[in-house]
Amino acid sequence: MSKADIIRAWKDSTYRASLTEGQLAQLPQHPAGTAQVRSYELAHADDEYALYTSFTGSCCRACTASPTGYV
Repeated sequence: MSKADIIRAWKDSTYRASLTEGQLAQLPQHPAGTAQVRSYELAHADDEYALYTSFTGSCCRACTASPTGYV
């Protein structure tokens, strides 16, 4: 496999799924390794995202007290 094919296989799951077993066997492990997410982290991922996106970005009580967000 060429370097371009290896990188594409690492980045593109559709391309990686189209590879034969022989090609997958030639594919070196991604240098960043594999991502390991615990089941309880995955179960609460939506909750964490909702908390992050609901943050108003206010710096103090005065900012949140103002209807426009500015003092």
